[in-house]
Amino acid sequence: MSRTIPSPLQAHLDGGATTMCRCWRVTRADGVVQGFTDHDAPLTLLGTTFEASTGFTATTIQRTLGTAVDNLEMQGALSSDSLNEDDLAAGKYDDAYVELFWVNWADVTQYVVEMTGYTGEAKRTGVAFSAELRGLSCRLGQDTSRFLQRTCDAVVGDSRCGVSLTGGFKGSGTVAAGVAPRVLRASGLGSFASGLFSRGVLKFTSGSNSGVSYEVKSHYVDGSGNVYLELWERPAFDLTAGWTFDVTAGCDKTSDMCYARFNNIANFRGFNRIPGNDVVMKNVDPTASNQGQSYTTTRSSK
Repeated sequence: MSRTIPSPLQAHLDGGATTMCRCWRVTRADGVVQGFTDHDAPLTLLGTTFEASTGFTATTIQRTLGTAVDNLEMQGALSSDSLNEDDLAAGKYDDAYVELFWVNWADVTQYVVEMTGYTGEAKRTGVAFSAELRGLSCRLGQDTSRFLQRTCDAVVGDSRCGVSLTGGFKGSGTVAAGVAPRVLRASGLGSFASGLFSRGVLKFTSGSNSGVSYEVKSHYVDGSGNVYLELWERPAFDLTAGWTFDVTAGCDKTSDMCYARFNNIANFRGFNRIPGNDVVMKNVDPTASNQGQSYTTTRSSK
C-alpha cells in the first residue's frame, strides 16, 4: 500500500539524519482518547498529547494486498498513569480504535499516518500488556447479514428497533451488596416490575467497573421486596456496595413481547410467521411404521 509523504517530511528524510518517532492515539469504546509515544518526551499532535515513557513498542506491520487484514502487535508496560491495570482488566481497550503516526519529533507538523485499525483482545502478562492491532479491513470479515428466524434480530433500543429506552424502560440504581460473583442486590429499582431488566444491559457509572457494560441474565424481586440482578458475565472487579449503575429493559425478541411491553410491533424485525418443524411434522402418523423406504400409490381403474 503506497502512501504520499508530505514534501517537508520527505526533505527531512532525504537529509540523512532524522528525528523520527512513533505515536499511538487510542480511542476507547467509552470515548476516552489517549496518546502514547516511544519518544523520550511528550508530544502534542492534532490536539492530542502523546505521553512518553509508556514502554510502548510495536512489531513490524504485516501488509497484504486486496482486502486481507493488515496487522501488528503492540506491546508495553503498565507504567503509564493513564494506562492502568484496572482499565485493562475491565476490557476498556478491547476493540479500541487506534491511529499509528510516524512523526518528526523536532517538527510535529511533519508526520504520516502509518496505519489505522482496531485492537483485538488486550492481554496482560505480569506488568506488561499486549494487543493485536488489526487494519480497517477487519470489519469486512464481520457478518452483517440478517437471519431468517422467528425472533427479532434487532438490538432493543437501536435504530432498527426504534424503542426509546428512557422513562419506564430505564433505571438508575446502587449496588446494595454483592451477594455472588455475578449477582447484586440493588437499591433504587423498587418501582420497576420484576423481570423488566432481564436480558437488558447494566452499565456501571462509578467504581472500578465504571464505564463497562454487562448483559443482565435475570431481574427478580424476592418476598421481602429486595431487588436482585444477575449478570451473564462476572465483572472484572468484585461487586462492591455503593457502586452506581444504569440499567435498561430487556427483550426476549418475540413478537408477543414486542407488542405487549414496547407497543412496537410495527418495527418487529423477525419472521414470526415462518413455518417451523412443527409444520413439517404435524401430519405424521405416530402409529405408523416409517422405515424410510419409498411408497408408490396406485389408483385402481373401473
